[in-house]
Amino acid sequence: MSDTLANDLLIDVAAPRARRSLQARVVWGSRVVTIGGDAPVRVQSMTNTDTVQALETAIQVKELALAGSELVRITVNTPEAAKAVPYIREQLDRMGIDVPLVGDFHYNGHTLLTEYPDCAQALSKYRINPGNVGRGRKRDAQFAQMVEAALRHDRPVRIGVNWGSLDQDLLASMMDENAQRATPWDAKQVMYQALIESALQSAAEACSLGMRREQVLISCKVSGVQDLISVYRALAQRTDHPLHLGLTEAGMATKGTVASATAMGILLQEGIGDTIRVSLTPQPGEARTQEVVIALEILQSLGLRTFNPSVTACPGCGRTTSTTFQELAKQIDDHLRAMMPVWKSQYPGVENLRVAVMGCIVNGPGESKHADIGISLPGTGETPAAPVFIDGEKAMTLRGEGIAQEFHQIVQDYIERRFGSRQGAVTAAH
Repeated sequence: MSDTLANDLLIDVAAPRARRSLQARVVWGSRVVTIGGDAPVRVQSMTNTDTVQALETAIQVKELALAGSELVRITVNTPEAAKAVPYIREQLDRMGIDVPLVGDFHYNGHTLLTEYPDCAQALSKYRINPGNVGRGRKRDAQFAQMVEAALRHDRPVRIGVNWGSLDQDLLASMMDENAQRATPWDAKQVMYQALIESALQSAAEACSLGMRREQVLISCKVSGVQDLISVYRALAQRTDHPLHLGLTEAGMATKGTVASATAMGILLQEGIGDTIRVSLTPQPGEARTQEVVIALEILQSLGLRTFNPSVTACPGCGRTTSTTFQELAKQIDDHLRAMMPVWKSQYPGVENLRVAVMGCIVNGPGESKHADIGISLPGTGETPAAPVFIDGEKAMTLRGEGIAQEFHQIVQDYIERRFGSRQGAVTAAH
């Protein structure tokens, strides 16, 4: 052993720290989605259709579910929307989509859940925002009505606090108390405290009305990265309720993606967060499912869950003036993602597949050897040959104009050979 290795400490392999939380159960039919405890971090999303348009909403729910969303939230804001919820559930059941539906209530949830019991029954979970349940004496009674509906239908609830709709009575009271301090906190610190107090007080109130503690989830959403980190770190220290994690109004495209990944990545690495939602504003014409794709990528990048085969591809440089490797990488990645809904059951374990598509001889062969299957395409001025590595060994060299098509078929054959045998073993075992 060299002196350098002998004197150095082992590098600590990064792993998320565990946070003990209770476990909620969100149920529809035979489908049970556990959140918290020893369950994996769950992915959820929300429709942006008019809920009154039942078929359109059901179709979007289906798209989100097939993309990987394990719960889907829908807006329930009017009597007409409440009436549509059972039909949405019926359409989903007919399509074989058993994803649980979460009802998003604001202002009039107490009325809708009480007057439309079929809506309350068709939903698997309710979101309650303490900031707009009601004010003054009405607040407690209307909050109690929503909790009573949850108890009647045996549904979990999320106490979803948002700094854009924070309980103004609580905030004013805390501001007054802060003014009496010898050294007052700054306004942002009071806001943080108010968010957390609103959530914890409402959760305690729900439990005092009969809710089981594990069936009360909490979120305290803000739109700033550092704000979210600060609030959730403090919240995690004060409660073992399951935590719903998300950056509200994250924004569009690159900004929303980076902000969500940064904030949630840090917190998840610290073991904070039992279910996540990426609140991404879709760009014109962009599918709503993009927010689900990003959520999946966040969890997979952290090594918390595996959803899709990974495709490693180099960024390109002066050695790779050809776009062949870029096109092939995209083709392979698109194909793997498109096939995953079928392959999940057909080829157990295929989500762990690692594919490398590299553009020159500098890192190409090495990265290809580290992958399950990889190809090193020729760069500028290199011999027009592409070695293919399978399970760490060079298996063949492709040449000519049809390299991309040949490699595509090699990947397909590899999946069938490696993961198809697992399906046979699973079938035989049963």
